[in-house]
Amino acid sequence: MARTAAPGTRERIITAAAPLFYRYGVRAVGMAQVIEAAGCGKNLLYGHFPGKSDLVAAYLTVVRAERDRSIGAALAATDGPRAALVAVVAEIAERVREPAFRGCAMRIYLTEFPAIDDEPGRIARDYLTSTRGQIGDLVRALDGDTVLADQIWLIIEGLYASANRPDTDQSAMAAVTLARSLLAAP
Repeated sequence: MARTAAPGTRERIITAAAPLFYRYGVRAVGMAQVIEAAGCGKNLLYGHFPGKSDLVAAYLTVVRAERDRSIGAALAATDGPRAALVAVVAEIAERVREPAFRGCAMRIYLTEFPAIDDEPGRIARDYLTSTRGQIGDLVRALDGDTVLADQIWLIIEGLYASANRPDTDQSAMAAVTLARSLLAAP
């Protein structure tokens, strides 16, 4: 008779896989490593995630939810689109300064698998499209144009690109200063 998985097993597997995928990259991590880290059997892992792509999709979905919560909290503490845009840049600036930060998980995945149209790729692309759209919406609320939205987006991209460099702290502070400068009331 087959055993029933303990409650929370799926989440435990994702929690074990997440730091492996983030630190080493999806391509470098094998399912055997996930099994070992999760302390589960092969059948249990594959019962929840029939393939590695399924597990990676679940991981990226969790990452997206975490990012949405963090950005949502930053936005909730603001008053108006100008302050919201600065808050988004500041939240990312703080994140890239964290010692264990090695980049945006979505961007990392798309760098590893740029041409693959799989579920994880769709999740990552959708996240980037959605967050870029959020920047555009905030800029439009200021009656700004696409150039300003593109400039803010480039600041965000630059923040992610500056992670894990000796001058990350300086770059993060400069990014927030630049955003404030671009968004200064006319």
